[in-house]
Order: sequence, then structure tokens, then C-alpha cells
Amino acid sequence: MPTKTATKALPAGRQAKAKTTKKVAPKRAATPRAKAIPKKKATAPAVPAVEHKLRIRVKAYEHKILDMSVKQIMDTAARFDAVVVGPVPLPTEIKRWTVNRSTFVYKDAREQFEMRIHKRLIDIMNPSPKVIEALTNLNLPSGVTIDVKMV
Repeated sequence: MPTKTATKALPAGRQAKAKTTKKVAPKRAATPRAKAIPKKKATAPAVPAVEHKLRIRVKAYEHKILDMSVKQIMDTAARFDAVVVGPVPLPTEIKRWTVNRSTFVYKDAREQFEMRIHKRLIDIMNPSPKVIEALTNLNLPSGVTIDVKMV
């Protein structure tokens, strides 16, 4: 492989620090190319059209009760062969309060309280009337809040 070296002319009394070399790749011989084959067009996979979906947001202060409730909702939807997406854990909302321990003086003595609200999101694709009726008749614990939207 042929190499070319490049050197710089330096003033008298100075030495060259490093030589730079430049490598040249050899030229390839021409080869006959095969006949071009037309590429197949990519077809999109068949995705069922989603006419509407039921979006359920579940909130609770205790994550164990929340997970039990979400499991009940998922089992109810699965019983009627509904397509379910989730549960998707949403960010936990944390509310904090700082109060003085004493009523009058001692500002350095403080106490902090916090309340955590855990959230989950469930989507049910193309719910049938049977699924909606079963979800309305579902008995959930008292500490669980449910928001249902048709999207």
C-alpha cells in the first residue's frame, strides 16, 4: 500500500516534533453489477381500529389497596375478553406540611407531615356494554377514588 509523507519546512535551529502520514486507499477494479431487484413495499401491520376507549384513573393513599383494586378492575375486564392496557403507574403526588412543635416559641423545633397519593392508569379498548356494566357494579374499598372517561 503506497503511503505519502508530508513534512513541514522549519526555521533553522528547530526540530520537527512529529511527522504526519497520509494513507491512500487503493482503487477497486470495476465489477459487473447484478440486475437491480425492486424492493417490496412495506405494508403496515393490521391494527384494529380503536373507536373509543375507557380511561380509568385510580387513586388511593395506600398502594396495597390501590393494587388490589386495579387487579379487580383488570380481572373484570379480562372476564369479558376486553383488550386492556395497563396498569400504568403515574407519579405519586406528595403533599408536605411543616409546623412548629410548640405553640409560641422554639421555632427551631419543627415537625413535618406528608400525604402521598398513589395513582394508576388503565385503558380498556372498545369496551362492550357488558364490561361497562360489570365495572359499574364492582365493589371497591372505601379508600379508592376512580375517575372514568370515554376517550
